[in-house]
Amino acid sequence: MSVALQPIPSQPLHGPMSAESTAVLLRLPPGLHLTDDQFFEFCQINRELRIERTAQGELWIMAPAGWDSSRKNAEITMQLGLWAKRDGTGVAVDSSAGYLLPNGAVLAPDASWVSHDRLAALTDEERAKFLPLCPDFVVELRSPTDSLSALQDKMREYVENGAQLGWLIDPLGGQVFVYRPGAPAERLEEPDSVSADPVLPGFRLELDEVL
Repeated sequence: MSVALQPIPSQPLHGPMSAESTAVLLRLPPGLHLTDDQFFEFCQINRELRIERTAQGELWIMAPAGWDSSRKNAEITMQLGLWAKRDGTGVAVDSSAGYLLPNGAVLAPDASWVSHDRLAALTDEERAKFLPLCPDFVVELRSPTDSLSALQDKMREYVENGAQLGWLIDPLGGQVFVYRPGAPAERLEEPDSVSADPVLPGFRLELDEVL
């Protein structure tokens, strides 16, 4: 299928990146809508890019992250993955995993965790594509080109779609925002670590290599 995409230079009211970032917002022509399978195929043939879809059907095309942000994200994913192996109740993945949220958005958090019980309810075909659920736990790491307010909107979207815990880690401001259902975001100023109890019992992220 041939799809014409239109670059949008300005920052929308809702989106993961700032106007000064290396991301590009693309909108489909009026009346044209990519199905979930078509969007997955579109992402597979553009694997060098990180692509997300908003609930409104707009596409964010993002270039690879800078080295320092990638190093910090690898540290987060490593710590989460080691805990997940020890705990054994779920699976941790990195930023390459996409999730099809109940509101229709397809997002790829920088790190995430899903319980085995929820994964067991999915078919092999569903697990081979974007998981049709919101992770139990998500982490977003702010890079120098990210809009803080847009990432905060994104974290609220995760919680509204089923995440039980979310962390927005902001090395630029030396802070961590903690998101839980039914509660305002909690801001931690220059913490040494942050605990994921009780959603991920015993997991504590050490932040000396991240903040």
